Amino acid sequence: MTTIQDIADKLGISKSTVSKALNNAPDISKSLQKQILETAVELGYTKLRRYKKPVKKLCVIIQRDNIEYEEPHHFAYDIVMGFRQIAEPAGYEVAVVPVDVNLQREISFDVFMLQHDFSGAFLLGFSLGEPWMKDLQTSRTPAALYDNHIVGNPMTAYVGIDNEEGMYLAISHLKKLGHKKIGYISSALGSYIMQVRHRAFFQAMRSHGLKADSSFAGCSYYLSECMEKHLPRFLDMGMTAIICCQDTFASAAITQCKQLGYRVPDDISIIGFDDIPLSAYTYPPLTTVRQDRIQLGKCGFNALSGLLNGVPLSTVQLHADLIVRQSTGTSRNISGDKSL
Repeated sequence: MTTIQDIADKLGISKSTVSKALNNAPDISKSLQKQILETAVELGYTKLRRYKKPVKKLCVIIQRDNIEYEEPHHFAYDIVMGFRQIAEPAGYEVAVVPVDVNLQREISFDVFMLQHDFSGAFLLGFSLGEPWMKDLQTSRTPAALYDNHIVGNPMTAYVGIDNEEGMYLAISHLKKLGHKKIGYISSALGSYIMQVRHRAFFQAMRSHGLKADSSFAGCSYYLSECMEKHLPRFLDMGMTAIICCQDTFASAAITQCKQLGYRVPDDISIIGFDDIPLSAYTYPPLTTVRQDRIQLGKCGFNALSGLLNGVPLSTVQLHADLIVRQSTGTSRNISGDKSL
């Protein structure tokens, strides 16, 4: 068990200086505090060991550039609420902490957690290339990640829905409606979950005996490029249905199809992913794969609680649920391609 004295001996400073740095005393310089915190992490020190009872303080860390959470209609709002609904009655204090890439570059994940006395974190909205995603590969702090998976670190757990199941349900629904030529529109594959859904699309197409080559998918960082480049290409190829990686892309696809003179679902069927509040109010209302975000938040706490109690959980997944609305219908050959 690493002690404050061990840290002091390592750095050749007094025990009281280490204690001040760990408790954010104002008379310690930021550079010295950073050095002490980094050394404490290196030696495996945690503040929890100073107490007979653990400090019950958790955080939900949100990459604010990638995901919104503050208003009821924001995607992550319900996830945060679900986490708090189960964590706070269990006696935990929960802090919601927005971060960006600049902060991640300034301070490592473990040092941040130690500095603020958080015993565990639930992370939302992180892309693969961010600094803390690298830190989490070797982190000693329990962390549950929504829609992200860290390989080989038993202190982390993945939380999400079964995206393979969700894509399978979407393809199955379209196949029953007579669709054989189905396209997939996605944002750039810079996040773990976009990569998972991209792979799941081709896997589900093959599972249903449908043709699936690389030209059946279109990806771009910019939604506008997907709508202006990939959507018209799919229509020209004779696609009778399109699955989108997110509901925002699906909503934009409905609008763009109308502008191009296609009727949804008479000419083209469209399916989204996530079932955000907007989905029920598009015209026509959007068929989509639902994520129960309240339950995802609760799963985030349960996964984190397991890690805090020494249970090396890997993956916690909710079953996917296809919500069928009016944006999908019976297949009609919109291109004249009789090979369909």
